[in-house]
Amino acid sequence: MYDTRQSSRPLSYAPTPYGYTPNISLSARINLDEEVKLADSAAERDVVDSLAEIYSIIRTLDGLEKAYIRDALPENEYSEICSKLLKQYKSILNDETVSHEFVDLDTFCRTWDIECPRAKERLRVGLTADEVLVTRPAASGPTPAPAASGSLILTATENFITFLDALRLSMVSKSALHPLLSDVIQSVNKVTDQDFEHRGKIIQWLITLNQMKTSEELSEEQARDLAFDMEQAYNGFKSTIH
Repeated sequence: MYDTRQSSRPLSYAPTPYGYTPNISLSARINLDEEVKLADSAAERDVVDSLAEIYSIIRTLDGLEKAYIRDALPENEYSEICSKLLKQYKSILNDETVSHEFVDLDTFCRTWDIECPRAKERLRVGLTADEVLVTRPAASGPTPAPAASGSLILTATENFITFLDALRLSMVSKSALHPLLSDVIQSVNKVTDQDFEHRGKIIQWLITLNQMKTSEELSEEQARDLAFDMEQAYNGFKSTIH
């Protein structure tokens, strides 16, 4: 005869709402005081920690941008902190595993419900506000910056030439071009705070490169366009300092 009691006994892994306690070992019970593990291995923990650091950087950077807009801290202090945060962000995402989990900035912010538009824009540009902004409009004619020394002009000129030479040598990866182009705009800003013809192209290409993955490369067409735009920007810069 079929034993109905056997069929009604709950399985060891099923819920027991009527006070039935399955015969399981103490090690299998849930300890409410035990720390919940977000990762099962050291490698996974490193990725989780890195993503947490990115989250913190985005939040901190957004607050920093708001303080800068309100003129709540000196420009040199803003520049130092912002530059450090941008470098940390880039350094963390140089890890391919972290980059894969991160996906992209918009996806990460959407996944973790982050509303930090100022930080997102700063991370897209990859430069501090004082490195990008032109504070004084160009005069009606070419006007050299009175405070610019010969050494600063020479450095900016050399950076332009170095960047263009890199393109001629078919160095078209983000890892090769972005640092060189950052050097160009930073050295140019030390020479003059006036706008000049095609200066905006430098910023546009910086944003384009900054949004690429570290190992990603420009296409042949993009490389030609970049070379043309930088030649134009170089000529515009020379007309400003002469």
